[in-house]
Amino acid sequence: MSRLAICPGSFDPITYGHLDIIQRGAHIFDEVIITVFNNQSKSPLFTVEERIELLKESTNHLPNVSIDSSSGLLIDYAREKKAQVILRGLRAVSDFEYEMQITSMNRKLDDHIETLFMMTNNQYSFLSSSIVKEVAKYKANVSDLVPKPVEDALIEKYK
Repeated sequence: MSRLAICPGSFDPITYGHLDIIQRGAHIFDEVIITVFNNQSKSPLFTVEERIELLKESTNHLPNVSIDSSSGLLIDYAREKKAQVILRGLRAVSDFEYEMQITSMNRKLDDHIETLFMMTNNQYSFLSSSIVKEVAKYKANVSDLVPKPVEDALIEKYK
């Protein structure tokens, strides 16, 4: 049986912090499905389709990584895909409380699917999609924060 992990997020847009977790997860698991979820509490800059395309372009060097999207519950999606693990990144202690609540609810809904937390590489611990969008909006250089396709897409969005 292959080891399958779901790496969920809004990825609006994908950053090098996300990519760090995805690449490390791809070394641990036989297959990783990056799944774009629409966070109802956020107003996305990129459509789901644009985010999927940016993810594909940014992860095409990882043969065991695929991209998908879902609008339902993460645990239902993981169950449908027969995933054993939900892969999540943590930047700082401030992320932990929110992630703990989500993980506890997911375990209540299905205790057969584990959540694995990976600490983001220290060089990306400050990085979030929100910060990247804010910096890009003011035409600052984001080339060391996001993959090239994302940098180009941000420049285009903020023309």
